Amino acid sequence: MQGQAQQQAYDRGITIFSPDGRLYQVEYAREAVKRGTASIGVRTPEGVVLAADKRSRSPLMEPTSVEKIHKADDHIGIASAGHVADARQLIDFARRQSQVNRLRYGEPIGIETLTKEVTDHIQQYTQVGGARPFGVALLIGGVENGTPRLYETDPSGTPYEWKAVSIGADRGDHQEHLEENFRDDLTLDEGIELALEAIGSTSEEGTSPDGVDVATVSAETERFVELSNDEIESYLEANDLLATEDDEQTEE
Repeated sequence: MQGQAQQQAYDRGITIFSPDGRLYQVEYAREAVKRGTASIGVRTPEGVVLAADKRSRSPLMEPTSVEKIHKADDHIGIASAGHVADARQLIDFARRQSQVNRLRYGEPIGIETLTKEVTDHIQQYTQVGGARPFGVALLIGGVENGTPRLYETDPSGTPYEWKAVSIGADRGDHQEHLEENFRDDLTLDEGIELALEAIGSTSEEGTSPDGVDVATVSAETERFVELSNDEIESYLEANDLLATEDDEQTEE
């Protein structure tokens, strides 16, 4: 019983390391990320692609009310997996940091700089009593001086740079698909196709345009652009990923 009580104490204390050097609350926050629907990022020489699975829990829910991809600045997009409310707080923080950089230095913020500002903010919540870690992971993608960059943030406050990455549910399966099919010379269109294929790889019913968000930041324009449902549908149809009417009726 005494050992169990000690375990629970480490379990509750965000600022207390366990004897084997672990912060349990941070690990639980990572589990919260795994329960969120997937988001995928792909970096190509022509730009960055962000795609997110936003399947709604009910046919009565408005698909437009489910937001998984956000514009942080003209040249930066952010996709999330995990607690949506936590994601909104971090995205608002990222937007403020982007604005401060423009006002202070008269230039857009760098992707790496913004990522480290966000992860520094996240890390503070792993060492302060009376708070909890953010139960969300982010993909921060954009173009910096013509160079596409893609970063992942972790609930521990650690940044990682990737060529292609998945966060959220079914990460292992998505990551395996990305590793098998990623090439360094992908075009932006091929990056969109790869991201949608990865999301569709874990769905037997196919994917509907309402159930996925896609955004790009082109290296040429350095502008964040969200794809319309019609554009997404054309990509899904071209790659045989589009859910048929029979599949949709079966789901209902």
